[in-house]
Amino acid sequence: MADALGEAPQLAKHKVKYKKAFQRACNEQDEKGKLCGGHLKRWFYMADVLERACGDVKQAFGEKAEIYRCEHCRTLYLPNPEEPSGRNVAGIGRPSIFGLTLGGKNSEEKG
Repeated sequence: MADALGEAPQLAKHKVKYKKAFQRACNEQDEKGKLCGGHLKRWFYMADVLERACGDVKQAFGEKAEIYRCEHCRTLYLPNPEEPSGRNVAGIGRPSIFGLTLGGKNSEEKG
């Protein structure tokens, strides 16, 4: 899918890639060909002191862009449009195979 999106816009001090659908770990390879494998975490770059001093991510993507960063190699990942965006990096989940998945409460039951 990343090929269909084209190349991610590169920044001077950051390597930027597109996430694959439901990707949770970094797929960046080092000089020896070893995968990084670090977890991708939502990065709130406006709260990052070092990034505020640099400012190139804010200039390229705006103040409230959804960006993920590898916890080890610090590669930035832009979200995949096929993946639902929101609070959960792990994705939307799936129903239980044991039949224990419960629906939401009705407004009458909440009282």
